[in-house]
Amino acid sequence: MGTLSYSMSISLDGYIEDVTGDIAFSEPDEEVHRFANQQARETAALLFGRGLYEVMEEYWTAPERADGDEVEAEFAREYTATPRIVFSDSLDSVAPGCRLVRRVDAVDEVVRLKEETDGDLTVGGAGLAASLLDLIDEFRPMVVPAFSGGGKPYFPLGADLRLRLVEQRIFGSGTVYLRYARVG
Repeated sequence: MGTLSYSMSISLDGYIEDVTGDIAFSEPDEEVHRFANQQARETAALLFGRGLYEVMEEYWTAPERADGDEVEAEFAREYTATPRIVFSDSLDSVAPGCRLVRRVDAVDEVVRLKEETDGDLTVGGAGLAASLLDLIDEFRPMVVPAFSGGGKPYFPLGADLRLRLVEQRIFGSGTVYLRYARVG
């Protein structure tokens, strides 16, 4: 059975993007990027809402990523080799290597994926994560030593969740990776 994890880079004050929608504060250094590359290698499928899909797809499938510096090129290869499932009611099609699922079918689809998948299913995007809250097994924020001062929160709704820290890693840049499992 697969593990559903929610993983995003967040500012120290809890936002995945700033008030203008920018994520530049979370740009990783080489050490953090290599860690992200390893995580991508270990991911069975990436699950995106429309917004994050569009950002990720445009950036990581651009030819200059595959031909760029080695760390970015490695992530671009891992990204494009990983199945990507996009949950959207507004898109009519998605890029090759991706599969489109209507948001109304998200919970049923993720239940099926968890049952049929060995490995990690990684949710990206706060809205999609909120809609899948009851199915998420692990929360994996990458906390960046920066304040955004507002914007889109890591989790856009209040919830009483009990979590247990199962892994942590501190990088030279001050970025901290935290991995929490749901308790109970």
